Amino acid sequence: MNFEARYPGKELLDQDDIPFGDIELNMKELNTINTYLGGHSITIEGFKALAAGRKFISVCEIGCGGGDNLAAIYSFAKKNGVQVRLTGIDLKESCISYARKRKSLPADTIFITSDYRAVAFNENPDIIFSSLFCHHFTNRELADQFAWMKQQSAVGFFVNDLQRNILAYYSIKIITSLFSSSYLVKHDAPVSVRRGFHRNELNMICREAKITPVKLLWRWAFRFLLMYKHG
Repeated sequence: MNFEARYPGKELLDQDDIPFGDIELNMKELNTINTYLGGHSITIEGFKALAAGRKFISVCEIGCGGGDNLAAIYSFAKKNGVQVRLTGIDLKESCISYARKRKSLPADTIFITSDYRAVAFNENPDIIFSSLFCHHFTNRELADQFAWMKQQSAVGFFVNDLQRNILAYYSIKIITSLFSSSYLVKHDAPVSVRRGFHRNELNMICREAKITPVKLLWRWAFRFLLMYKHG
């Protein structure tokens, strides 16, 4: 199995005909994975770095899924006396409907069902971020995506995504085969790792998008945190 190049195959979740019950179970299990394997802590690290002591900040997530990343940020901000205005964007109406029912998010959270590129903000969010979203796209598409995140954010953006690594692949394959009840998670989690990144690829994408300087950190478990801050 080749881990030198990104795997071109698609995930099942990228299909349009997945029943909502299957998507819901997938989102619940991904939230558990993010909680116990440190995914949410990396998202909070990115938020803290860009929020930089502010007491009010607006945050938008593209590819927000069921809203668990936004909920993690809201919980952290609330505990630390930071007021946040939250926006989530996702192409799937089923994901947005699920996120709207999440009781761990404030009632004024804005959810938008759309391709993120079609969204026109009245006022640019301070921070735009994504988590486990980038690996769904080609490198060329990501260069455009990073450029869009830079253009549309007032303070900056960050990305939390996967390192392509043979140990990560077989680890998540074993973990999901033993503990997952979702056929989507069992199939897509290993595929996601194969669609993940090497450090030099993310740096190359940033150069293509003319985004410098960026801060690119490796984090457990097999994640990259990429951050860009204006000025």
